[in-house]
Amino acid sequence: MRQNYFLSRRYTKAVASVAGSLLAVSMLVVLPGCSKAQDAPVLEPAVAPAVQAAPALVTGLPDFTQLVEKVSPAVVNIRTSERVAVRRAADLRQHPICEAWPDLPICGSLNEAPSAAPSAPKERVVGEGSGFIYTQDGYILTNHHVIAGASSILVTMADKREFQAKLIGSDEKTDVAVLKIEASGLPFLNAADSSQLKVGQWVIAAGSPFGLQNTITKGIISAINRDTGDYQAFIQTDAAVNKGNSGGPLVDVYGNVVGINSQILSSSGAFAGVALSIPINDAMQVANQIREKGHVTRGYIGVSIRNVTPEIAKQLGLTHSEGVLIAGVSANGAAATSGMQTGDLVFAVNGSPIKDSRDFARLVGNTPQGGALTIELERQARNWTVQVVVGGESDAK
Repeated sequence: MRQNYFLSRRYTKAVASVAGSLLAVSMLVVLPGCSKAQDAPVLEPAVAPAVQAAPALVTGLPDFTQLVEKVSPAVVNIRTSERVAVRRAADLRQHPICEAWPDLPICGSLNEAPSAAPSAPKERVVGEGSGFIYTQDGYILTNHHVIAGASSILVTMADKREFQAKLIGSDEKTDVAVLKIEASGLPFLNAADSSQLKVGQWVIAAGSPFGLQNTITKGIISAINRDTGDYQAFIQTDAAVNKGNSGGPLVDVYGNVVGINSQILSSSGAFAGVALSIPINDAMQVANQIREKGHVTRGYIGVSIRNVTPEIAKQLGLTHSEGVLIAGVSANGAAATSGMQTGDLVFAVNGSPIKDSRDFARLVGNTPQGGALTIELERQARNWTVQVVVGGESDAK
């Protein structure tokens, strides 16, 4: 029994020795860096399989992303400031509180202050709006009401660059203003032909509503030639426009500007579904005059006019029930020279129908001095055509 015990013990040690050798060899193979073997496998990190793009759940909808990428770089935020005079210390000493309690510490310091001239005026931000660059060298279109009364104008681009802008000129009647920043190679937007607009076209409005720069809204053209009683006929859209959008562009699907966002019709002061834009054709006419002359000159032919209603047309025996009645003709004006007379009914100018006095005033006013108008009128139940060479507003004085 004792001999068997020792034999068994030797056997156990031998097995353990062999097992240890095998384990050492195994470790040389498995642990990287512990072996000089050239054929040891290298473990690679696991790579997740690529996620396959799922098909869109909703299809057939308009995608404005490329349009926005083209338009946004040329749209700017405009902040205006005005100079505010600082009151003199002598004026502050007369404050009612100091008159009642002159021993207050603040009143004592005021009484010690010299009664000097007012400090240099300081500037405060008074308004914010939008605009867009329309030339590569930095001319900008916006609204007159955005920059009216401003002593300084700060323009911020979509890429965060800031420029002090110079006011080239503005026109209150059409609500158009032209600014200039000193830069070159700028992104800019081209003008479309707004006379070709159709109701129902897609458009986007870009600007800074409530100071939220680089905001895009979309909609359609709701109406054209919308008359609100102002000098300007507007484009109507249901693209959301709010305070701060003024001066920003209304853009078609080709990335061209069709109008300048100008007004909203709302009882609350916020967007209620109706926004109005200045047609870009009209705005560019004004902008070109501002750049050339620094101001706008409107056409004048020397007539006074009134609207024609169906009732008036019936009383006068007229065959046209729309248009404007010539109520008076200036003796030396362009209309008198062309042969127009009091009592004439104008129903078309340059082939465009005249519905009311605003139509006529806009067509004549938008014609540059020296331009010709072909006026179709009715006189004594007969149709006549006269050619009128337009004068300037100064001719009316």
